[in-house]
Amino acid sequence: MTTRLKRIQWLTALGASLTLALTGCGDGGGGGSGADDPIVVGISLPLTGDFSEPGKGVQRGYEAWAKITNDNGGLLGRKVELKILDDQSNADRVVADYEQLIGKDNVDLVVGPFSTRLVVPAARVAEEYGMLFVEPAGAAKEVFEQGFKNMFYAAPAVANDHYNHLAEYILALPPDQRPKTAAYAAMDDPFAQGTAYGLKEKLEAGGVRTVVNEVYPPNTTDFGSIAAKIASSRADLVVGGSQYQDGVNLIVALQQLRYQPKLAAFSTAPTNPEFAAAIGNKTEGILSPTGYTQDAPYPSNKEFVEKYTAQFGSPPEEDEANAYTTGQVVAAAVTAAGCAEQGDCQKKLVEWVRGNTVETVVGPLSWDETGKPKGAHMIQQWVGGKIQIVLPADARETDLVYPKPAW
Repeated sequence: MTTRLKRIQWLTALGASLTLALTGCGDGGGGGSGADDPIVVGISLPLTGDFSEPGKGVQRGYEAWAKITNDNGGLLGRKVELKILDDQSNADRVVADYEQLIGKDNVDLVVGPFSTRLVVPAARVAEEYGMLFVEPAGAAKEVFEQGFKNMFYAAPAVANDHYNHLAEYILALPPDQRPKTAAYAAMDDPFAQGTAYGLKEKLEAGGVRTVVNEVYPPNTTDFGSIAAKIASSRADLVVGGSQYQDGVNLIVALQQLRYQPKLAAFSTAPTNPEFAAAIGNKTEGILSPTGYTQDAPYPSNKEFVEKYTAQFGSPPEEDEANAYTTGQVVAAAVTAAGCAEQGDCQKKLVEWVRGNTVETVVGPLSWDETGKPKGAHMIQQWVGGKIQIVLPADARETDLVYPKPAW
């Protein structure tokens, strides 16, 4: 072999080694960080299984955020790319998904799934890898008792505080008008139970007596026996700690027994666009907490509603808004920190979120040391065939109807 050929081979090998070294230094152990490389965001969602209905709503919210972000120039001048896996509503699967997304697929960022049941194990994986973990649906108090340092809930309030405004309203009624008894039925799920029992605790302290307290498995479809207990109790108030399909099935069962409470409140289900048709359009007076309204005056909300509606053909609901809000929080941190990859950048992102307020479609958000938001939910009620804000007074679209009309 000639000296010239040996020299060419040596220079080629040296050039390849330098290229690899520079690439390794540049990406911080995460995904590609070149100006033309996308920022890859890893997500696991329950697109099948018990939580598939709201899970698909969260997916749409994330997709709307990515599209609007990219239409506005991306993040740090780079396109956002979503990598979404289906965890099948299974806690073991969600762990495997985030292990794959972070450890194998080397995504730049991760955001959370739907349901407290899935958020906690997912957040644990993100914490182990030192990743910022903003999530749209882990609202139960248990989420904030795990000692997570990197997790933040992107909504106005946690589950136990969702009904605060309703509790205040009920307990402020004159004694002769106030409900005296209440029946509770909650899915065996931290979020669902948290919403129902947060209200239960406050009403019991105010003298409203609990006459039924039922907990059912997530896969329950037959609510005949639970509905019979509630109807037999003749409770003035019925509270469902529900997701979607379980809430629908319980209401239909109560309707069939012709039970007529003075107030009926169900978490999550009444805000779903399919809800009215699913219960035979007998919605009048049904209450639900919400952290979002399409008419909210926040600057980014108008763009979100218009562009989401153009993208999907109908306006966004709360699940979609919470996912979009999650993206807004992450985007604000990435923009402020000037980076979006695994490694030391993640510490900068966490520190920035912990110390700042972010303007979102659900209003300004800030967090305590546990990742719990420092806000409160509004209360919606079906009035005149549509769901409207009734509490608190400064956000009210119409007056709360009490007692509720027959369903």
